[in-house]
Amino acid sequence: MADLQEEPEAGPSVGAPETVPGPVLAGALERAAALLAEHPVADGCNTLVWTLRQKPYHDTDTDIPRLLRSGAVGAQFWSLLTPVTGDRVVADTLEQIDVAHELLGRYPDELLVALTAGDLADARNRGRIASFLGPVPGSTLTDSLGTLRAFHTLGVRSLAPAGAAWAQEGLTPFGHEVVREMNRLAMVVDLTACPPDAAIEITESSRAPVMISHTAAAALTRHPLNVPDEVLLAVRAAGGVCMVTFSAEQTGDSLHAVADHLDHIRSVAGPESVGLGACFGADPPHGHPAGLGDPSGYPRLIAELLDRGWPEPDLALLTWDNAARVLRDVEFTSRAAHHRKP
Repeated sequence: MADLQEEPEAGPSVGAPETVPGPVLAGALERAAALLAEHPVADGCNTLVWTLRQKPYHDTDTDIPRLLRSGAVGAQFWSLLTPVTGDRVVADTLEQIDVAHELLGRYPDELLVALTAGDLADARNRGRIASFLGPVPGSTLTDSLGTLRAFHTLGVRSLAPAGAAWAQEGLTPFGHEVVREMNRLAMVVDLTACPPDAAIEITESSRAPVMISHTAAAALTRHPLNVPDEVLLAVRAAGGVCMVTFSAEQTGDSLHAVADHLDHIRSVAGPESVGLGACFGADPPHGHPAGLGDPSGYPRLIAELLDRGWPEPDLALLTWDNAARVLRDVEFTSRAAHHRKP
């Protein structure tokens, strides 16, 4: 596996700051840096594991120095979703879990394997990135919950129902069992790419808050992965969090377009239900928006939101507090379920 701290030998530096059109006031950048020092980014989606499986020496848009310093990232969900389907999906997911553990073990001074919300705070206090495994694809589950429990034992803390036979138009009886068991295990339900009807039903079925780890507002950009306002309202009612991606295809090709999506989701779902899920680690089909090509763009995005009038408490919710609260609430629901169970 490639050493992510090494610089490429030739070509443009992957760590070079991007040129971003449009002015951002220097004072806002200073305030953004101070805010991120106190409330780093809890990023809902990093796809580096898949990229490393395909090209172990790939020059990615994510590396340890930029995550810790330039990007001010304090936590990540390491996506284990895979395009593989059919009989290979379980084996492929297990291979991705293995790569993730190898990656985390390679950088023990920078990355901390996170299993609980307490690990989130512990990693921040120790200057490390809290690293949660997941989501895994819901299609790995068929008619048994044993696979779900096995993933949990391996450290996975999130599952995405999209594409699963038990969560197509709505939840089947087995689908309801899956959601209940995820609540019991303190695993986060990630509604990314779920059809709206299914997403709303899952949100209503779950006793714990849900997450949408990488999406954008369908009201601004029509895209299959973007969520309509009725789903945003359901997430708000359930106390969940909707995390905006940095995919130009879903948001538009500029930092300002991403800020527009954040504005919309905040206005519909409320400041307590919006977060960031950049999907760094692999280039999306249409690239990242200008100014957000790697984690070093986070401070400039926060500065843009400050210029738009976002109060600092709302920005603290956006970067860290909303994700941390969802994880705490998911664990609280789990403890309550264990208490009720004979």
